[in-house]
Amino acid sequence: MSSKDISPRLFLDDEFEETKIVPDKVVCLGMEFPSEDARREYFRAELRKKLPELKQIEGFPIGEDDDIINLSDPPYYTACPNPWLNDFIEEWEKEKVELEKEGKRKANFEVKTPYAADVSEGKNNPIYMAHAYHTKVPHPAIMRYILHYTQPGDIVFDGFCGTGMTGVAAQLCGSENDVKALLKKGEKAEIGVRHSICSDLSPIASLIAATYNLKFDPKAFERKALRILEQVEKELGWMYETEVDGKKAKINYTIWSDVFVCPSCGNEIVLWDEAVDLDKEIMKDSFPCPHCGNTCSKKNMEKAWETSFDSLLNKTVTLNKKVPVRVNYTLSGKRGEKNIDAKDKNLIENTNLYKLNLNLYTNKLPFGEKTKAIKSSNHIEYLHHFFHLRNFILNNRVSDLSGKDIYLQSWLTSIIQNSSSMYKFRLDRKGGILNGTFFIPSLNIEQNPIKLLKSKITDFNRCFYETRGNSAISVNSATSLYNLPNSSVDYIFIDPPFGANIMYSELNSIWEGWLKVTTNNKEEAIINKEQKKSLFDYQSLMYKSFKEFYRVLKPGKWITIEFSNTSASVWNSIQNALQSVGFVVVNVAAIDKKQGSFNAVTTTTAVKQDLVITCYKPSDAIIEKFEKSEDKAKTAMDFIEELLVHLPVHLSKGESTTAVIERSPKILFDRLISYYVQKGYAIPMDAQEFQKQLKERFIERDGMFFTASQAIEYEQKKEKCSGFVPMALFISSEAEGIEWLKRELQNSQTYSDLQPEWMKNMLPPKKGDVLPELMSILEENFIKDEEGNWRNPDPEKAADLEIIRNRRMMKEFNMYLEQAQKPKAKRMKDTRLEVLRYGFKECYKQKNYQAIVTVGDHILESLLQEDEVLLQYYDIASSRV
Repeated sequence: MSSKDISPRLFLDDEFEETKIVPDKVVCLGMEFPSEDARREYFRAELRKKLPELKQIEGFPIGEDDDIINLSDPPYYTACPNPWLNDFIEEWEKEKVELEKEGKRKANFEVKTPYAADVSEGKNNPIYMAHAYHTKVPHPAIMRYILHYTQPGDIVFDGFCGTGMTGVAAQLCGSENDVKALLKKGEKAEIGVRHSICSDLSPIASLIAATYNLKFDPKAFERKALRILEQVEKELGWMYETEVDGKKAKINYTIWSDVFVCPSCGNEIVLWDEAVDLDKEIMKDSFPCPHCGNTCSKKNMEKAWETSFDSLLNKTVTLNKKVPVRVNYTLSGKRGEKNIDAKDKNLIENTNLYKLNLNLYTNKLPFGEKTKAIKSSNHIEYLHHFFHLRNFILNNRVSDLSGKDIYLQSWLTSIIQNSSSMYKFRLDRKGGILNGTFFIPSLNIEQNPIKLLKSKITDFNRCFYETRGNSAISVNSATSLYNLPNSSVDYIFIDPPFGANIMYSELNSIWEGWLKVTTNNKEEAIINKEQKKSLFDYQSLMYKSFKEFYRVLKPGKWITIEFSNTSASVWNSIQNALQSVGFVVVNVAAIDKKQGSFNAVTTTTAVKQDLVITCYKPSDAIIEKFEKSEDKAKTAMDFIEELLVHLPVHLSKGESTTAVIERSPKILFDRLISYYVQKGYAIPMDAQEFQKQLKERFIERDGMFFTASQAIEYEQKKEKCSGFVPMALFISSEAEGIEWLKRELQNSQTYSDLQPEWMKNMLPPKKGDVLPELMSILEENFIKDEEGNWRNPDPEKAADLEIIRNRRMMKEFNMYLEQAQKPKAKRMKDTRLEVLRYGFKECYKQKNYQAIVTVGDHILESLLQEDEVLLQYYDIASSRV
């Protein structure tokens, strides 16, 4: 086979041999090596020495030592916990000093407000073409955050890095063209590379991250890849040949069909033969059995099964029966199709015989929900059962020829899904994989891996960018970042697991099987029945992860969490875990993926869309002030002042100013209480006293509180807008009802005035919560004059009302407690959320943790899990009982 047959860009062997390439000397972590190969082998030997110690760390992957070392490119990338991260941090910190001397960094750099501008995702970037993965945050979107929160030389960390887009974004901040392409008119940014540490529990994720982030020589990669293709073409190309009019043609793909059994006569039916009409380009829902004429459909037929000896496993296996039915080929540069013929069937049989002379590798799939499903539906338990035989043979050969080269290994895994039986046939020939599951369609396509690999060379080469090589990659559990020192990173961006959305370790097994290094899923933060991981287990793992993130982030610095939320309980688990470790939640935004913009979330309940949570780690000054102060109540307003400084001052929606809900007294009080509870401090004041102090120390504008300088800035920016959009308030809970009435009663109104509007704004409460009647809320919280008009209470009377209301709520809470303590007590279906919140708070003050746990165990689980206040008190009480 000639070079022309493979690619017009092939570097001919004889031309290459004549070119004397003298490798450049390289310096790595202060040591000089004659070449990259010498550096790599030295650090691989060092890694081998460190493996016994590294194996004690949570999340160490499953695999033989040799396979882990062969998959690594140390010290930049290790397929296990990276022991050199601290060395990189020391080197990068020294670099910061030099950048400051050169005027490229500021010693007193500080970011006071979160990033709140619109973001365009830029999904059509060529970087996404190289390797598929379950989730991928577009790096241009991440770049905007990094440019806002960091300066050149800063260290960015991603503990759930997936394919390493955070690392790509950090490094492309040093590309003037890429940065300028992001900036809008009037925007400025400090151009300069940011260093990154990308860590993930998954070996395949870390390999892809290394592929995207480490130094990369496209010409050398292409040369090696084409040599491999030439070799496998010589050895195995015959497996992908067919005969058309007496001439040899190259197979592009083969269509395979499941075989079913007629429920009437018991004879076999090839689905393709009876259900597919190529002339009309339709798939029939029902059709007559070719043997008995009975009307059949895929739904009312059982699969046909066949038992055969599996030489790889040295035992018999029973799999659903499939037969090849049609071939798509290329002959003389033109594509065509034909039905399968006897010679094609003989070719497949010869492949079966050829297999007997090979030493092929396979492995068993991990146990879990998705693997259990494919075992049940298709009897698949091993890696090779996902592939038609010739594709499995060829992929094995490419794996052997790729050796220790991480780019070649990533090149192979990039085509694994599309070369498997999971690739679906469609009449329009636009097939694909069903994401997030193991699904083998009844009509599937066996693609030619040589063609797939050839096309991927271009995709990989398009991933080159000049600022590569400023990242370190590690396979780590986010729950144990032993290799990162305290307060060592400048910014964190993460896109964490989404509860039960994606079973990463299971789905990754189809890639990781080829690497021979697989995920240790003990610390995988997911909800999975088969792994016996519940919502509380997920929350515990996320808590441990966020605790580590809090530890490694420098004080006063920021963390951004993108979260694809699908349930209120998972959402609250994330928020609760964040606040429990000490982060202060500043802003929650929702991403509109169609428009690529971020819009402020105006409720504290979950929304079913992607969310971006912005938090900061309190500064050393405020932490020290809390630790030294004996009267924690006096430091409360200092905490609020630092929080206000970190909140957005002004947000606009169209031509109007929109309210910043995080500046409302309710949310500010929630943040204060969360921080005090997390630190184990006594709750310093009630809501009335808090609002009184807020008004004494800060300035109120449009129901929001500002520092003096912020109030001036807010007024100036508001003047430039034509309108004002207040905080949207709908009534689905008692607390929301009170806030709604406070706004409505800025001017006094009668009950009959309020009642119709109250009904219009009502939404169904959370399951298990009871919304009191309008009159009850009015009587407990507001003042009625002699004319029957209701109004907001003045501060003096508000305190008295609060005392009366609290007594009523505590009385009702004690009734809940009494009910929960009865023998064989069942869960209470109707409880008032505000009563539960108040009761939990009072029990916490009195250190009556058992009462919190008892009541918490007897209210609806959804109510407990979906309310962050209840959940926080319950978790702390559970740990102290």
